[in-house]
Amino acid sequence: MADTFSQIYIHVIFAVQNRKALIKSSWEEELYKYITGTVQNKGQKMLAINGVQDHIHFFIGMKPSCCLSELVREVKKSSNAFIKEKGFTRFNFQWQAGFGAFSYSHSQLTNVIQYIEGQKEHHRKRTFKEEYESFLKDFGIEFSQEYLFEWIDEEND
Repeated sequence: MADTFSQIYIHVIFAVQNRKALIKSSWEEELYKYITGTVQNKGQKMLAINGVQDHIHFFIGMKPSCCLSELVREVKKSSNAFIKEKGFTRFNFQWQAGFGAFSYSHSQLTNVIQYIEGQKEHHRKRTFKEEYESFLKDFGIEFSQEYLFEWIDEEND
């Protein structure tokens, strides 16, 4: 075979450290454009990106030569620096360690894109923790609550 052909679609989710609500609507679009540029500069195709104050989702068409963990590490590192450089928040902004990555087939593209585009509406009814645990359960991924994320104590938040 003369070339490599593939269809790899990955939905990535990660949160602001300690789930702090630091992503503001006044600059989130600029952040999403920056992350999209980072993904594209790494040779991947951004299909959708959106989020709320404490986490983001993005959906990519990924080449088989891409190392997903390296891509996400670069997205986090560069966007973290971008947020600080732009002075978007007076608080110490940092992404949490770890991320979720979920694969989909071509027939599911429209549904996943619509899901990501509807994040603001979706999170009026469901917390990030509920959403993320639902993904893990739906994809049959075993997890322990203590290692899931660095959840803040919501009673003292």
